[in-house]
Amino acid sequence: MKKARIIFWATTGFIFMFEALMPLSTLLFAHEYFNAGTKPLGYPDYFAYSLIICKILGATALMFPKLPGNLREWAYAGLTFNLIFAVISHTVVDKNIGNIIMPIGIGIILGVSYFYNQKL
Repeated sequence: MKKARIIFWATTGFIFMFEALMPLSTLLFAHEYFNAGTKPLGYPDYFAYSLIICKILGATALMFPKLPGNLREWAYAGLTFNLIFAVISHTVVDKNIGNIIMPIGIGIILGVSYFYNQKL
């Protein structure tokens, strides 16, 4: 049980840092780069703002184990959809293999977090 808890918190902490803290810090401290991931794909600026807000809310929901299970399930689902659509967007628009593999790797880490969340 201790191993499962360590793996869960390590992967969930990574997801929180990558999906919540990095976009928030970009928005607050390097605002000129807030749309660096969405602008080359042709998305408007307001999409970047809404994506940042949703990522922060979803990743934060994963960090609170006392939240209702349904809310955490929706957070996992939302972050998964975000990563799936990132892979699709990069595959169709820019075909940059690095931009395609990164969301797949983050998705695997998110899947490990979900699996160990279920074990706890």
